[in-house]
Amino acid sequence: MMEWFSELTSFQQVYWGIAGIFTLIFVFVLISSFVGADTGDIGDIDTEIDADTGAGFQFFTFKNMVAFFTIFGWSGIASMDAGYSTTTTLFISVLCGLIMMTIMATLFYYISKLTDSGTLQMKNALNQIGEVYLTIGANRSKMGKVHIKVQNSLRELDALTDNDTDLTQGMIIKVTEVTSNGILIVKSQK
Repeated sequence: MMEWFSELTSFQQVYWGIAGIFTLIFVFVLISSFVGADTGDIGDIDTEIDADTGAGFQFFTFKNMVAFFTIFGWSGIASMDAGYSTTTTLFISVLCGLIMMTIMATLFYYISKLTDSGTLQMKNALNQIGEVYLTIGANRSKMGKVHIKVQNSLRELDALTDNDTDLTQGMIIKVTEVTSNGILIVKSQK
């Protein structure tokens, strides 16, 4: 192995070194991501931000740099094996590395947009149809409970009604209002 490596030109040795080292790092990062040891990129600082600014498009991250140099090394080796000149090999390997960085940054940007806070927004219950779970007293005399789907999740929420009759278990209701303290105002759906 050492004999083969020593027969290479210094230009080829650099590319083989970069490809070998960064491929090992890439495999380590990949395995650690799958087993859950991925705690974020190196250099991340945890801060609490009141505004929802999102992750943004992050081009220069540790993972992107590892991907750049891995693709840089292997595309350079492939270019040299194809017989391209030093300049062409450098151009192709840098271009391939930048394309890979762009693909990864774009992928992680769109993946970060898929996250959901999970916080229940009561206004999303407006005009939803549900079912009475615990009897609701007529004219807001007794608070009851309803089962209603809000934000793609079935919830059990407190409810009152302005109906002249009690809403009993199993009746279908529609949410007409949400009070400031999160109680639903419902009416029977006939």
